[in-house]
Amino acid sequence: MKNLQKLPIGIQTFQKIRKEDYLYIDKTKEAYELINSYQTVFLSRPRRFGKSLFMDTLQDIFEGNKEYFEDLYIYDKWDWSKSYPVIKIDWNGKLQTIDDLENHILTIFKNNQNRLGIVCDNITNVGSCFNDLIIKSYEKYNMPVVVLIDEYDKPILDVIEDKEQAKLHREFIKGLYATLKGLDKYLKFVMLTGVSKFAKASVFSGLNMLTDISLDKKYGNICGYTQENIETEFKDYFINADLKEVKRWYNGYNFLKDPVYNPFDILLFISKDFKFDNYWWESGSPSFLIALLKKQNSYNIPDLENLIIGKELLNSFDIEKLSLEVILYQAGYLSIDKVIQKRNRIEYKLKVPNQEVQTSLNMLFINYLTDTIKYHIQDDIYDTLESANLEEFKNTMSALFASIPYNNYVNNTIGLYEGYYASVFYTYLAASGLDIIAEDTTNLGRIDLTIKLDNNIYIIEFKVDGTDSLNQIKQKDYASKYKSKDKNIYLIGIEFSSKDKNISNFEYEQHK
Repeated sequence: MKNLQKLPIGIQTFQKIRKEDYLYIDKTKEAYELINSYQTVFLSRPRRFGKSLFMDTLQDIFEGNKEYFEDLYIYDKWDWSKSYPVIKIDWNGKLQTIDDLENHILTIFKNNQNRLGIVCDNITNVGSCFNDLIIKSYEKYNMPVVVLIDEYDKPILDVIEDKEQAKLHREFIKGLYATLKGLDKYLKFVMLTGVSKFAKASVFSGLNMLTDISLDKKYGNICGYTQENIETEFKDYFINADLKEVKRWYNGYNFLKDPVYNPFDILLFISKDFKFDNYWWESGSPSFLIALLKKQNSYNIPDLENLIIGKELLNSFDIEKLSLEVILYQAGYLSIDKVIQKRNRIEYKLKVPNQEVQTSLNMLFINYLTDTIKYHIQDDIYDTLESANLEEFKNTMSALFASIPYNNYVNNTIGLYEGYYASVFYTYLAASGLDIIAEDTTNLGRIDLTIKLDNNIYIIEFKVDGTDSLNQIKQKDYASKYKSKDKNIYLIGIEFSSKDKNISNFEYEQHK
């Protein structure tokens, strides 16, 4: 095997990657087209998706560091004789208070002053120093200024569970970014990146000239690895890997161009000898999702399989009214399945992108719904369904609900909702790696839950304090959708008691 380039795990510095011969997936075509098309842009992508490396690449382009771009798309197209002053802002570090923000940004400004060889007139006032940085850089270098703001929203997301503190942080960065307004003649290019897309009125009111490219098809592959990258640049790294399984586990993020992989997953997967694991998920802490779920105790988690939301919702992240669907999408736990054009509006059908997120997200939900994760139950569920031992399946699920602490039902009405019981079922099944479809559409209605295995298909209907769930499946002939699959089809009706908080009736039969 030929010598392979080193993998840039955790490296976000373009020069280091190029100087030390790390593997680099060329994104300079997108960079070239972007900076020749816009002056002020915004890009939203989930964490660890390559945003910081892209911004660092832009800095080297604008500073005219030609030697690092040999053999890349932009090399013979860019005018390297011009060097622009670049102001770089990032929000690394834990920022819990306004004092933290002020101290952090003033340190960032100090570093920029030292690098550019200028001094702010007022080094203690954030807005004044930012203004000085731009104007004095323009005057010293006689060139328009480039401003790159990476993870613009981190000061808010760090305290998102504390609404009042989040509002204070929002107003702070809103005032900082508003400094850019009115300085157009001094600016060559401005770019902001982040995870969330706050409503323009809440953060970007001073930046109404920003162009959002987050869902611009032309830039859909600006971050992440495509299948073509995996089969070409990464080809020699994957000699002993099951590419179909790699795709199932880590592909599936869609920004309206090609489905892409999270780079962090791919790099860790290779470095860990092709061990399938939740690398990206474990690199972050989505505890805020649990806090949000607790405020929506009647939320039906299987609904996540069939979410359709409008463009205006997809683009709005509002501290005062946090939406679970929007947070899940913007954080990367949901992705776009397809675009729906309806008359004069656009809607998006969302989906869980891949097996990594499917497993991890549902493990998180299990912990929320039941206060404990019982791995042996997942194994038992899979085994009983694989062997079509439905009596044992019933016993396993009854034992699961019996083990849920009574405290889960105190001071709330969650036990009255069909969605709660369906959610517990769904999350355990999904986390087990089973192929499941929630709200499975037929020509006569919607199946609550369909489970597909190699040889067996299960059609399940839920009811709370109701009856005849099995008869409903038969009357609506839900099984007809799967008659041609040459598999065993089982119909299961499950009824729950809101009083006993468990299965009250479990009926099944094999469809003939």
